[in-house]
Amino acid sequence: MLWTQTLIPTMKETPEGAEIPSHVLMLRAGLIGQVMAGAYTYLPLGLRSLRKAENIVREEMNAAGAVELLMPAISPISLWEQTGRAEAFGDVLIKFTIRRQNRKVRMALGPTHEEVITDLVARHISSYRQLPITLYQIQTKFRNEERPRFGVLRTSEFLMKDAYSFDTSVESLGENYKKMYAAYCRIFERCGLEYLPVEAESGPIGGDVSHEFMVPAENGEDTLLHCAECGYAANQERAEVGARDVAPPDVPLEELKKVDTPGASTIEQVSSFLGCKPQNLIKTLIYTADGKPIAVLARGDHEANEGKIRRAAVAEKLELADPEMIERVTGAPVGFAGPVGTKEKIAILADRDIRQMANSVTGANAADAHLTGVNLGRDFEVDQFADLRNAVDGDPCPRCNSQLAGRHAIEVGHVFKLGTKYSEALSARFLDDREQQHPIVMGCYGIGINRIIAAAIETSHDENGIIWPVALAPYEVLLVPLKVTDEQTMKVATQLHDDLSAAGIDVLLDDRDARAGVKFKDADLIGIPLRVVIGPRGLKQGQLEIKWRWEKEPRMIDRDGAAELVAELIRCKRKESDNSRV
Repeated sequence: MLWTQTLIPTMKETPEGAEIPSHVLMLRAGLIGQVMAGAYTYLPLGLRSLRKAENIVREEMNAAGAVELLMPAISPISLWEQTGRAEAFGDVLIKFTIRRQNRKVRMALGPTHEEVITDLVARHISSYRQLPITLYQIQTKFRNEERPRFGVLRTSEFLMKDAYSFDTSVESLGENYKKMYAAYCRIFERCGLEYLPVEAESGPIGGDVSHEFMVPAENGEDTLLHCAECGYAANQERAEVGARDVAPPDVPLEELKKVDTPGASTIEQVSSFLGCKPQNLIKTLIYTADGKPIAVLARGDHEANEGKIRRAAVAEKLELADPEMIERVTGAPVGFAGPVGTKEKIAILADRDIRQMANSVTGANAADAHLTGVNLGRDFEVDQFADLRNAVDGDPCPRCNSQLAGRHAIEVGHVFKLGTKYSEALSARFLDDREQQHPIVMGCYGIGINRIIAAAIETSHDENGIIWPVALAPYEVLLVPLKVTDEQTMKVATQLHDDLSAAGIDVLLDDRDARAGVKFKDADLIGIPLRVVIGPRGLKQGQLEIKWRWEKEPRMIDRDGAAELVAELIRCKRKESDNSRV
């Protein structure tokens, strides 16, 4: 491919609104162009990289025995209502109504395809002899992202591989889950990503076992907790907090006092008003667990974890109580609840760290008032202690005696054991060998194709631009003739381009009539792995200059046999990235 015959609109300056390296570099290197917030056009270079990631995913899914199909982006809202996810997704689900003849048809744009695939299987699979089977697609998804940001990492429209396994038993699902897990490891290894599988929450997808595949990155929007000692890893939503010494500090108990705190309802406001630290406060959160109010206690500097609270309360549905419910239960407006003297007697669940606190500050269950000198046992009791908060950097590991380290990361894949949630809702059943009917057991496996590209750039760049792994690079070799007006230079460059193309190498020839400095800057910006410079001076000596993007210094090679040598260098790099398949 000739540079002048494609579209590579490189930019010198950082575009307005671009916050993180991958976003900046994808725009500057001409990989993408923004249409609106959360929607991007993939330009030729970006599309080539996207397709390479897509092909790696497709090859490994096929090798793992999955079967490809393609489902529509639109689906009837009735499918989502049958599974309860029209409500669970809320505004994230893009819903709309169209008019067909004299009736209105309600539809949704799919953020994922559990409903559509389960409905399909319910229509066509009815016997255990047709199972197990894993079906997958690579399709555009849509989500009403309220705050699109970070380039292609958080968008309203994105390309996703989603696979769904269908089994006759939980044991069979386990085998399929292992296959998909292993396929994901091969995919991310081949893409050149340093990744970490972590335990995860299932969220609105559902299911009881879930793992995310994370790429540690300074600007990642997710947080994972990792123990270097034993290898335990989980995202912050799922990470457990190991046991601590539960003895409270050996200090004299202060007198319980009610103090006025006018207008101070947040942790920050109360801490500032009373001159204490957030970790000395006990915040009281009122939830409804399956419609029944409960109080949850957590240290002021900790964040409550609703997944843990829901499991501790043994509830199907957990929601923060509305202001009316809070005032009814506590006798106070929002921001002044506490465990001492609630208006109604309700169950109190507390994070385990509450047992280590003494002489704490809590809401007084009265407007504009708090209590100081609050102590467990003397002033209030707890019905249940559990791990109810988000783990943070430095917390004890739940599996060994070491500590957890918090790291930012980018999620590139997610696998779930769904069980029978969708098959029961959409009547996807099979007959066993005794003619008994059972719901099909399902698994779900997603990969963000766009996120693979962004994660690769986010973790592999320097001050000059992108440093592509060969497997994802839009082109593997960039030919840079220094003087395109020189007939001999262009003859050699063109022949080298044709020879490399014939050898199956992705090669781009920069045939622009531009200064060498401009070409070199653009070469570093777009990040093609191997640069080959063809200059009149080198040609007089029978030599060409080559340089890997990640190396500091170039080296000279003989012009004779250059095509064979360059092709072999690229093939060796390809083999390195494919080693995971062996």
